[in-house]
Amino acid sequence: MPGTGSVVVIGGTAGLGKEVARHYARQDREVVISGRDWARAAGVAAELGGRTRGIGLDLTRPEGIAGSLADVGEVDYLVIPAIERDQNTIRDYDVGRAIRLATLKLVGYTEVAHALASRLGKDSAIVLFGGLAKERPYPGSTTVTTVNGGISALVRTMAIELAPVRVNAIHPGIVGDSPYWADKHEAIERARSRTPTGRLATMQDITAAVVALLENPGINGVDLYVDGGWVLL
Repeated sequence: MPGTGSVVVIGGTAGLGKEVARHYARQDREVVISGRDWARAAGVAAELGGRTRGIGLDLTRPEGIAGSLADVGEVDYLVIPAIERDQNTIRDYDVGRAIRLATLKLVGYTEVAHALASRLGKDSAIVLFGGLAKERPYPGSTTVTTVNGGISALVRTMAIELAPVRVNAIHPGIVGDSPYWADKHEAIERARSRTPTGRLATMQDITAAVVALLENPGINGVDLYVDGGWVLL
């Protein structure tokens, strides 16, 4: 089992990342959460309590990532849920937005793992966040679909290169109680009606799945869909 290292959540100031950080804070683990704004990260860390602290880190500026992580010690678990919503199509393509998201999700995620590699132990584990847009594209998901597909490839190479550290990806479907979906009632009901379980994944479901990927020593190199079977239809 992992030792006395920290749980690092890159993008842990809101949403699913914050819920994962909350889970481990309640276990009295040392938790490090990051956000672009240090003051906000520090405020969320204080809210979560326990041994949680916040750092400032911008995945869209990968050259500064190593410095931002310089004072992080040994790491048991690394979770990277950070994301930006990007609307981009082939016919109406915004190069700047595309480069920003690709940098954040692919280069930024990789640079975090690179910066922390020497601080991961043999029982450490990493979870990267993708999304079901890689399997179910929608109008405007050009870059989102592409980078989430890249997460699957990144998991495979990282699982080999960082062995015996385990590396997995989670691909949430529509999370029914996420603040992002709070005012999108029609989309929520449409998705629920097409989900075999008759319910959408919740934030608690996603947190439990992340914990399983981190803590189960037999799971490595997998893409886990947490969507109630929505991707099947």
